[in-house]
Amino acid sequence: MNQLQRLEQSYATESVPFFEIGDTVRVKVRVVEARASGKKKTQEEEKERIQIFEGLVIARSGRKEAESFTVRKISFGTGVERIFPVHSPNLAGIDVVRKGKVRRAKLFYLRDKKGKAAKISERDFSRTPKAKKVETAPAIEESAAEDTSNSETSE
Repeated sequence: MNQLQRLEQSYATESVPFFEIGDTVRVKVRVVEARASGKKKTQEEEKERIQIFEGLVIARSGRKEAESFTVRKISFGTGVERIFPVHSPNLAGIDVVRKGKVRRAKLFYLRDKKGKAAKISERDFSRTPKAKKVETAPAIEESAAEDTSNSETSE
């Protein structure tokens, strides 16, 4: 394993939520601002804050530790795209706002669309398998039948 792979593994985070292409996500990014303080302005004060970027995931690329995703939003009538590495230490968190129903791996065609034409329909189902319904009524009847038989033998 070379040094680049070791470095990528050291930045890998395990707390990445499951999201797909077409999902609307809220990405929380750590931003470090450097400000000069004092009269001499030689000392710099670093201030960290969280900036939220909410938009539609239009692409994912890479794999494992080198994976990144592209988020697009419309800000004041202008389309803005940002590319985020999934395992970046600058990401404070990723929240999935809504699931989108799409049939493409890359949604670059949305760059040309505006208004309702750029809208993605919402997906209703989840990826987790549904739990099977367990019938409890026969079990109660069987236990009630055993209780009556036990009470008859004890008398």
